[in-house]
Amino acid sequence: MTNQNVVVSDAKGLAIAVAVANQSLFSSAPGGCITISRNKLQRLETGGGGARISAWVDSMRASSPPRTTKSITSSNLISQDEEKSSWTLRHPSALSMFEQITNASKGKQIVMFLDYDGTLSPIVEDPDRAYMSNEMRKAVRAVARYFPTAIVSGRCRDKVYSFVRLAELYYAGSHGMDIKGPSKCSKYKNGNESVLCQPATEFLPMVDEVYKILLEKTKSIPGSRVEHNKFCISVHFRCVDEKSWAALAEQVRLVINEYPKLRLTQGRKVLEIRPTIKWDKGKALEFLLESLGYANSNEVLPVYIGDDRTDEDAFKVLRERGQGFGILVSKVPKETSASYSLQEPSEVKNFLRRLVKWKRLSMRREY
Repeated sequence: MTNQNVVVSDAKGLAIAVAVANQSLFSSAPGGCITISRNKLQRLETGGGGARISAWVDSMRASSPPRTTKSITSSNLISQDEEKSSWTLRHPSALSMFEQITNASKGKQIVMFLDYDGTLSPIVEDPDRAYMSNEMRKAVRAVARYFPTAIVSGRCRDKVYSFVRLAELYYAGSHGMDIKGPSKCSKYKNGNESVLCQPATEFLPMVDEVYKILLEKTKSIPGSRVEHNKFCISVHFRCVDEKSWAALAEQVRLVINEYPKLRLTQGRKVLEIRPTIKWDKGKALEFLLESLGYANSNEVLPVYIGDDRTDEDAFKVLRERGQGFGILVSKVPKETSASYSLQEPSEVKNFLRRLVKWKRLSMRREY
């Protein structure tokens, strides 16, 4: 992996996040992200108002990872139960396949990557109240004692750290555009605690400017919320009446059209504005493995747990490497490159606890 635009400093102290899209409006960008192309934005701008509004609202309704195509094309042929059974066969529970996962780790160092919203904490209406439980924090802390652990979120790194409050972790915020190593001394011999990666620093003034404009443009829409995530901006519409979605999307579109170096993606009830650089959660995962000394190593087993479309970039990297496992957190069948699944944060907590218990037992056997 080439470390372009990567800065390593003596700073002490990682957070990454999420996006999804309606395929009719969004397209695949370099690096595997789902993005709204500028041509499509322009076509929406010049096209008929009804068609434009319909396309935007449809994409906003689809603000979670897409259900499998099979559920759409074969809905009249198979029941939802049969569909879920079929999907589960391809993406079995990480809890039921736990032994297979640990068997694959023999002679290797497990490295944990954890999304935050929807994975360690429930999805909530107010993003500032997306607290993780004390039990989840204890589980993450225990995992970090035995395995290098990174929190990966679209939130700004400082915000995610304020939720997690564990200094021994890596944090990758702003969709991986703001990565920092542990502020507490790490026991891992390959670990680089001074790691700092901010490949989008040049965009900071532009992001600040757009944030202020969006605050002003959206303040008349009840329930809308603009969140500054340092290297990107989130426009939340979870609390916006669906009748006002088109008006909100129109305001965001008008702003983003004036900034060709920014792109628009979509997450779970959120519109995301971020720089047009080739950087995502997959790139962040590769950077962190390299920082830990595992760039081209066969002695590592990365495990990435996430619930949304942006996590797919990391799942795809693991598949391409032929190394490690992606675990999708979802109660319903969705298209994914993950190997396994868990239904909700409580199952994530149980998986983490079980992993710690397994590690402790294996260490006792070694002695």
